[in-house]
Amino acid sequence: MQILLSIKPKYVQSIFNKTKLFEFRRVIPKQRSVDKVIIYSSNPKKRIVGYFIIEKIISESPEEIWDKCKLHAGIDKKEFFKYFQGKTTAHAIQIKKVTKFRKEIDPKDVDPQFRPPQSFSYVQPGQELYQIAEESAPPSGLDAYF
Repeated sequence: MQILLSIKPKYVQSIFNKTKLFEFRRVIPKQRSVDKVIIYSSNPKKRIVGYFIIEKIISESPEEIWDKCKLHAGIDKKEFFKYFQGKTTAHAIQIKKVTKFRKEIDPKDVDPQFRPPQSFSYVQPGQELYQIAEESAPPSGLDAYF
């Protein structure tokens, strides 16, 4: 199963550079069968730019998540704890494999009513976005795309 996540452009770049190996969230999907994240690069880019495969999701206190993930967090400690301020649980989505699309997708071209998800949205087989995301990936075996 796939989800669409809104991620700030600076963090998207860090994911593509492999300096950010964890995506941090306050809310995660209840469906544990999610294995792929489609990346929506938020304002000002506003494009669907790639996807990553999930290695695993770690859910613990913000302090424990920071201790485990800080070397590959792609975010500084102050920003991390500000994001999780007042929360008892933090979620770290560990990134296994990243794919950058050959051509970025304007989601409004797919759905004129598109609104970026506040936390995430499910992307199901049969949805146009699912198909377009599959077609936008580079051919398998190309190392240049991670």
